Amino acid sequence: MVASELLARAAVMSRLHASAFPFFGVERRGAPVTAFCRIDLRPIRTHSEIYFPDYVVVLDASLLGMTDVLHGLKPDGSLLINTTKEPCDMQSIRWHSVATVDATGIAIRHGLGTEVAPIVNTAIIGAFARLCPQVPLESVVESIMKAAPSKKEENAAAAREAFEAVKGVA
Repeated sequence: MVASELLARAAVMSRLHASAFPFFGVERRGAPVTAFCRIDLRPIRTHSEIYFPDYVVVLDASLLGMTDVLHGLKPDGSLLINTTKEPCDMQSIRWHSVATVDATGIAIRHGLGTEVAPIVNTAIIGAFARLCPQVPLESVVESIMKAAPSKKEENAAAAREAFEAVKGVA
């Protein structure tokens, strides 16, 4: 949820239009949360779930076996997964453009959360900036510096490291 909000702020800083919102589904502690971020060149008037995304970002790779994260992803869409695996190791999703980044390891190295519960939000949006050039890394960093709830420098450094660490992007 924080990642989608920071990403929307970064898009606005890049002179785009953006909206971000969460979808909780069944509200219970530990349940997966889905968050949406709509970015466009034109004003956004639609405030519903995104049914056919251009990008899907998975913050926890264990979700790949629990839910269909690819549901609705456009055929030319891209998938970014927080994992130590290489994109070519993601057997079941080869028909999409797949990129990977070890956002967990990056978050731990920068002291974001704990080893048991790392906070990967800023690392993953730094990696996303590598996939989506419309939202440049510097806008992501500026968004983090203005709106991250704590550890602004560490979060910005994690975003920069993740941007460089993405695998599977030409």
